[in-house]
Amino acid sequence: MTTKKALGRTVVGKVISNKMQKTIVVSVESKVKHPLYGKYVKQFSKMYAEDANNSCRINDIVLIQETKPISKLKSWTLVKVLEQAEKEVTL
Repeated sequence: MTTKKALGRTVVGKVISNKMQKTIVVSVESKVKHPLYGKYVKQFSKMYAEDANNSCRINDIVLIQETKPISKLKSWTLVKVLEQAEKEVTL
């Protein structure tokens, strides 16, 4: 009997660093209700993801998926780039 392993959760975030080889740092935003005041507060999480092709740039919007740990910090992989960042203009 074979059973399919459930895929890890997927999240959408913004690339904040791509300086490492085959690794990107993604910032994921979530809104949490404050326990006392009831106001919704933004929380940000930094996640390290595997980018095998080094295709991401800073400010790209990406979809990442949870996987088994790849290294000490990386346990996410890049699924696809949803929105490319605009090219920076330097004067």
